[in-house]
Amino acid sequence: MENKNADEILTSTSKFHITLGLDRIKQILEILGNPQDFYKIIHIAGTNGKGSTCKILNELLIKNLPDKKIGLFTSPHIFSYSERIKINNVDISKNIFDNLIFKINDLAQKNNIDLSEFELITAVAFYYFYIKKADYVVLEVGLGGLYDATNVVNPEVSVITTIDFDHTERLGSTIEKIASQKAGIIKQTRPVIILKDNLGFDIIKKEAKEKNAPLIAADAIKTEIKNTKNYAFIDGKEYEFNLKGSHQGQNLSLALEAAKIILEPKKIKIKNVLKDIKWDFRLEYKKDKNIVIDCAHNPSGIKTLVNFINESFKDENKIFIFGCLKNKDYKKMMGLLFDNIKNAKFYFFEFDYPSALKFDEMEEKDKMYFEDVIKYENKKEHFSKILNEKTLKIICGSMYMLKQILNDNKS
Repeated sequence: MENKNADEILTSTSKFHITLGLDRIKQILEILGNPQDFYKIIHIAGTNGKGSTCKILNELLIKNLPDKKIGLFTSPHIFSYSERIKINNVDISKNIFDNLIFKINDLAQKNNIDLSEFELITAVAFYYFYIKKADYVVLEVGLGGLYDATNVVNPEVSVITTIDFDHTERLGSTIEKIASQKAGIIKQTRPVIILKDNLGFDIIKKEAKEKNAPLIAADAIKTEIKNTKNYAFIDGKEYEFNLKGSHQGQNLSLALEAAKIILEPKKIKIKNVLKDIKWDFRLEYKKDKNIVIDCAHNPSGIKTLVNFINESFKDENKIFIFGCLKNKDYKKMMGLLFDNIKNAKFYFFEFDYPSALKFDEMEEKDKMYFEDVIKYENKKEHFSKILNEKTLKIICGSMYMLKQILNDNKS
């Protein structure tokens, strides 16, 4: 153990397994005294939008409950594992994170509990929120819902964001099957919030009825982009909303409904909250460098990105840098880009990750759309040229590749 650091433990081959079931996480949490039972939780699942919904709700709670400690657990991360665990927007310190990884991993090994990477991080998050005496925790599901390691809580409210196709090899190949997995976070008598036009609405409604869980069906809040700024219209008032894209009206609606359960509905502060929200790499536009960075990693996310680009930059020349994992529906993702984006050059990035898609693995008809392929080993040469161009640049396709592109260009 002394020869390894926390990151090496988490990234070791033995940790990268996904065996469905909650037995392991329940066992380790039992040993730790079930820390997840000592604070109030808002549990959020969905295919896309759950991270943004978590972030909006987190900001609403922080600004409206200034004397409380608000925990936030999201995934994945870009630069460091510690980004996933925050209290009042402050990341867990690297020292505390490392110590908790060592502590909980040792406990698991001594008790013959074979924790995966995500199970170990989840246990660390639950325990950290406990020792720091968090009052509320906004908790994002990692994968699916029913068998996700976070699904050992009894939340104040469950929230289900958009449901679409992703991780079909584990969640199922139909909307009904995927929705059933997401519905797994619904708990007996605890309210669940969902948009009325959610593709899985009927499945969620049925599950909520079976569990006697009040169903709150929300409408998306209208948003509008003016000069690259986004505005939300709530109860007849216009608010500057720092998160970009019309889809954020859906996430904002869900977050507000959840906030109403925790806070006094008529006294919720909105104005400065929406203006100040910052959520890195979610349709993030860096005006000084004329670059859009987005973590879209499935067809639904790419469709949202395409809509945003066409709303805000339709007539501009563009350069896309795209890369993705081979287990994603990359043909559909690329088709959405190639068929709907005009005045653009596309570059394919072969990033350094075990399951990253390689250029030579694609069919010739897909390769032909790309101007060039950027290999990981010569990325600096390409990016120093591309990122300094005045043309609008868009980076998308995988969160795992963003670190490798942005590490040398953080500013």
